[in-house]
Amino acid sequence: MQLVVEKASSIKGKITVPGDKSISHRSVIIGSIADGITNITGFLPAEDCLSTVKCMELLGVYIERITETELKVHGVGLKGLKEPDDILYTGNSGTTTRILPGIISGQELFAVINGDASIRRRPMDRVVNPLRSMGAKIWGRYGGRFVPLAIKGSHLKGIKYDLPIASAQVKTSLLLAGLLADGVTEITEPFKSRDHTERMMTLFGADLEIKDNLYKIRGGQSLKASRIDVPGDISSAAFFMVAALIVKDSSLLIENVGVNETRTGIIDVLNKMNADIKLLNLEDVSNEPRATIEINSSQLKATTIEGNLIPRLIDEIPVIAVAATQAKGKTIIKDARELRVKESDRIAALSSELKKMGADIEELEDGIIINGPAILKGAKVKSYGDHRIAMSLAIAALVAEGKTTIEDAECISISYPSFKDTLYSVANW
Repeated sequence: MQLVVEKASSIKGKITVPGDKSISHRSVIIGSIADGITNITGFLPAEDCLSTVKCMELLGVYIERITETELKVHGVGLKGLKEPDDILYTGNSGTTTRILPGIISGQELFAVINGDASIRRRPMDRVVNPLRSMGAKIWGRYGGRFVPLAIKGSHLKGIKYDLPIASAQVKTSLLLAGLLADGVTEITEPFKSRDHTERMMTLFGADLEIKDNLYKIRGGQSLKASRIDVPGDISSAAFFMVAALIVKDSSLLIENVGVNETRTGIIDVLNKMNADIKLLNLEDVSNEPRATIEINSSQLKATTIEGNLIPRLIDEIPVIAVAATQAKGKTIIKDARELRVKESDRIAALSSELKKMGADIEELEDGIIINGPAILKGAKVKSYGDHRIAMSLAIAALVAEGKTTIEDAECISISYPSFKDTLYSVANW
């Protein structure tokens, strides 16, 4: 499928964005191993999250789909998962693929996890190795570095583990495995990654000790079902935030967006770039903060993005790169080598495709340098099967002269099925 976008004269209106992808995944997984029925509203019915639902159903969990965005998860308790009669296919979802081993390894079952071509290229040893040190029996391609993974449930024991890379997916997998293990599991990470799992486990009644970047969980605790209202995904909102900033004469309101501080690196960076952004109507629901975000077009300036800021905006870097093409000066993004092992090599993809549109970009091993502002022009560009690359190029097209055609844009449905409709509703051509 192609997505065709032309230069816009303004971005105006009031929108909501789909439910947070990270929270949607976790609400289904944690609800599945809780006691009782977890009611979820605001669920993201995108391909990645539906992969999680299908996997949990194969593991014996009854999930009622009341509407597209409302689910009832009938939890089976901490060790109540059943052996699946088919492969657990995770599609394009790295979150599903990395978290599932944590809850399967301590169950009395055998399971095989596999994903699509992109997932089969993504490193899984970062979660497999620490799980093995807990006693997990896991086999996979290249010694467990890649899926398919075969897991035979076993007796787990708590460990102390220092994450070499800040990863919310790996942290989540180990915390959930820690619930199934004997003793205490201690995890430290170099920088604080997104903390949706910790917030949700606490909401479900877990006794989780957190001190700075150290997490301690005692095994054998049962979780109690809860009610989860999923806020809008700031990673999805980010595309429209940047659109309203870089297209002249724009003013946009995005309602009910999650503004968890481990996810608001995008707002911090855009503020450093002289963005006119305000947070309105702040409130806390289901242990997650949310707000309405007001954005007005702005004259952006360059900045440097590095270090412990990277984990707080890793998913938003593609659209930040688009903002940087319209900012005055040299924007430097580094310490982001993780971008090379996402759904695509996002550093290479951004460099290649934004250059086609006239951007001045230099590719680094762990990031990119962008000189701006650039006069962009319409072009035929590729998504590399990566939803965030496809949507970022669509936002760049809003300020490019002429028409931009994005190839293989169907991947957008992985996280934001209604993206095109929302874009067309706020863009004035």
